[in-house]
Amino acid sequence: MVAAIATPQKESPLLFAKLTWREFKAVEQLLDRPGYRISFLDGTLEIVKMPGEPHETIKERLGALLELFLLMGGFDFTPTGSMTLESEGVAVKREADKSYKLAPDRKLPDLVIEVVFSSGGIDKLEAYKRLKISEVWFWEDGLLEIYHLRREDDGLHYEKISKSEAVKGIDLDLFLRCINMANHVEAIKTFQQTLQK
Repeated sequence: MVAAIATPQKESPLLFAKLTWREFKAVEQLLDRPGYRISFLDGTLEIVKMPGEPHETIKERLGALLELFLLMGGFDFTPTGSMTLESEGVAVKREADKSYKLAPDRKLPDLVIEVVFSSGGIDKLEAYKRLKISEVWFWEDGLLEIYHLRREDDGLHYEKISKSEAVKGIDLDLFLRCINMANHVEAIKTFQQTLQK
């Protein structure tokens, strides 16, 4: 049996509705402090207190495993971390936990990853759809959900998929098992050894 990382109890974000973009930007400057993340969608300001070590451990493990896969798979990628993604034109500001450009000369990331330790809040998929992010991964409660952006006659929408289209060939069962292992070094070694087979 593989020991898993313990997850803390989920907290709900603070939400403030009916703000203009200008009001949001003023509040954003006042709240620019470590330990908090703010997002904005359609006049709603979301303030989330970062849950600390468990969140950061999962985030960094996920990033280390993914970057190992991308490197060994020959992807020409650039990690862009939790870069701010915002557009006044579509009334969105969002910072993912991890993000990646998966080809050279990209303006925005192709992939964003959210490690979810809160409940409720703004519609993150709607925010990323407006920013036209190709693929979004959510890790929550030891599970991974993947959404890929589709363009159809009626516009853009995300489709939940079982295999990544942005990171082709990744074994998501192995990836998830390694993310959820208690020991970081053992998780990386297990993942690397399997990739080398």
